[in-house]
Amino acid sequence: MGYEIQTEHLSLDFLRVCEAAAIEAAKTMGQGDRKYSDHVAVEAMRTVMDTVPMLGRIVIGEGERDEAPMLYIGEEVGEGVRAAREKGEPCDEIYPEVDIAVDPLEGTNLCALGANNAIAVLAASERGGLLNAPDIYMDKIVVGPSSRGLIDINASVTNNLAAIAKGLGREVNDLTVIVLDRTRHRKLIQEVRDAGARIRLISDGDLSAGISAAVAGTNIHALMGIGGAPEGVITAAAMKCLNGEIQARLVFDPERLDVDKNKVPPQEEVVSRLKEMGIDDPNKVYSTDDLAPGKKIIFAATGVTDGALLRGVRFFGAGKRTHSLVMTTESRHIRFVDTVHVEGGPDTVIRF
Repeated sequence: MGYEIQTEHLSLDFLRVCEAAAIEAAKTMGQGDRKYSDHVAVEAMRTVMDTVPMLGRIVIGEGERDEAPMLYIGEEVGEGVRAAREKGEPCDEIYPEVDIAVDPLEGTNLCALGANNAIAVLAASERGGLLNAPDIYMDKIVVGPSSRGLIDINASVTNNLAAIAKGLGREVNDLTVIVLDRTRHRKLIQEVRDAGARIRLISDGDLSAGISAAVAGTNIHALMGIGGAPEGVITAAAMKCLNGEIQARLVFDPERLDVDKNKVPPQEEVVSRLKEMGIDDPNKVYSTDDLAPGKKIIFAATGVTDGALLRGVRFFGAGKRTHSLVMTTESRHIRFVDTVHVEGGPDTVIRF
């Protein structure tokens, strides 16, 4: 049994990690190079991650080791990892063992185009507290606390919207649903409209959209549709902190996806890969606790560009200013952190 996670302490360290990634990504905003934006965010996140007092392991990252030079799945990170290598002996009695899911730049296209809602985000937990999800697609429905326990991903869109409206004490035509603007969602979009609800179509970033659905006052009441499975796990971590709910199911049928079928691995290959990752039932419906079963969850995100929940990075002559969200399941604190990073000397004028 290793050193236990102290979520309050680590949450501030992970705040630094997200801030660093967001700042570097924001410097590339609007330059049109999504790969470069992601690259600098990954580098910054990885560098600061090694200063965090932990024995960290990436369970959701930039891909497999041969696909990503940094923050790849299985990579070990943190101050404790470096100390263990230098001493040549384990440090699990000094540093906590932490599993980490990262998206150094969620919304790479949004950042490259200078559009809203790009964020740097991560979730962390005790060892085994986050599903090691494959980098494939996932059908999701995300709602806030008022609708928790009322949705069913196997039910029709009409029935789910009626349940969500009932939980909120509203009519269906008062609801707003976020959906990724994709060809694969034509039927879903029509069903939502036929039911009478409003739709907000987004080009990218269903993770931040899912979080908005769980926060009162955003005028977003649900997220529906197919997005990335890794983002689903990070969303689940946020739901654990926000008392929201996500239900999800993996999607690997090319007929349901508007992607090049030649780029989608054969179903047999995907199922085999899932079994290697410990997923025996590819058709399983995942609950919030299935995706993020950890008891000690930390969620941190920093805005790169302005969004519904977070403001983007702002630069001024002697520094920059970031806006972040930090949550833990233990403390039940949901912190919005506005940080001014001062780089000048003692005569620097601080802007608020």
